[in-house]
Amino acid sequence: MSQEITRIVDNIAHDKNIDRESIFIDLEEAMISAIRKHFGELESEITVHIDRNNGEISAFKDKAPIDMKQLGRIPAQTAKQVIIQKIKSDERDSIYTEFSKRKGTIVSGSVVRYESGTLIVNLDHRAEGFMPKSEQIMGQSHRPGERLRCLIFDVKEASGQVKIILSRTHPEFIRKLFELEVPEISENIIEIRALVREAGYRSKVAVATTDEKVDPVGACVGVRGSRIKNIVDELGGEKIDIVRWNESSQVLIANGLMPAKVSEIALCFELGRATVVVDEDQLSLAIGKHGQNVRLAARLTGWDIDILTPEEYNLGIERLSKCVRTVTGNDTMIDKLIALGVISVLDLEDVGAEPLVSELGIDVDLARKLITAAIEEAKRLAAEPKKQAENLLKSDRPQDKPASGEATESEQQDESASGGDVEATGDEQQQTTD
Repeated sequence: MSQEITRIVDNIAHDKNIDRESIFIDLEEAMISAIRKHFGELESEITVHIDRNNGEISAFKDKAPIDMKQLGRIPAQTAKQVIIQKIKSDERDSIYTEFSKRKGTIVSGSVVRYESGTLIVNLDHRAEGFMPKSEQIMGQSHRPGERLRCLIFDVKEASGQVKIILSRTHPEFIRKLFELEVPEISENIIEIRALVREAGYRSKVAVATTDEKVDPVGACVGVRGSRIKNIVDELGGEKIDIVRWNESSQVLIANGLMPAKVSEIALCFELGRATVVVDEDQLSLAIGKHGQNVRLAARLTGWDIDILTPEEYNLGIERLSKCVRTVTGNDTMIDKLIALGVISVLDLEDVGAEPLVSELGIDVDLARKLITAAIEEAKRLAAEPKKQAENLLKSDRPQDKPASGEATESEQQDESASGGDVEATGDEQQQTTD
């Protein structure tokens, strides 16, 4: 029996990942509870010791030895309940400690079931993970028994239960997949400098290398796209754009908008805005479906990006030039404003007078006049579409008709031309004949 106790303790410690010593302590405390239950003496000094090597049990009540075999069924049942509760508590603590350390890493598990939209995943046959609907990739469904890789997003204790929150939509999930598939990333030869994602649709990853001999984009794609294909398959076909990181904002923005080709970029540091000029045939590609490409590029680079065609860009410059010319009388100020990233009267209005004074070194009064002129021009431009709409409504509106009983001039002319006779038809003809 003694050897059997040690064998049982070793099995529990191995299966539930619980410290062996803590199980022995739980057994000793459970036996103390059983002895107190048997004798009904709360004030007595009761000690129990289990030998860790051979499992021999030594029990004492007020330093007098006790034969554990003499205890009845009820004390034994009490000991059993205490042991079960303590082992469950130790198991919860073990699971919480283990998965808290693994927070932010990828774990593999098998799908168990759906509960009100939440996906339950069995993790290593030790714990169950919960994936809320918001953390599931839209459009994907999973069958019971299917193997699944997820990110351990959060671990918390609630109502005596360890709740492991899983995610497949978090951007960090893609980062960890790249670390698994691309050895150069885990070896710190390639670094993921920025990553943005719209789960289930598209992601953009900016990578850089510490070794000039290594192509970061090519290494992430793999031979014939083998590495990136594994990641895309795991994500259910989500598109991933891998771009080269660059410290130059202009180069990074151009890379971030790929696969579209950029013609020109104007940066306004005062507004944190980048005006990007693309050819007409590249416009839809730069913007992307529902604005997805430019939206992700803006998040990737940290710039507010405006996409313009050359015609729109030139029109903005022309209006700005006209506005500035009315104040200064020449075009010398235009080049300075364009260098500052101001390419329209709206930009000039947003920038304000202070940057013009500090960055361009112009007079305060002149700066204020420029801003005032820009505000007036912006108001005029905003009013133009309204006037056009009003004129369009007027042109579509029918002419006013004269009051009842009055004939229009054209009707009077027609009547005089026909001699005032009106041709009768149908029943009117029949009544005239009669």
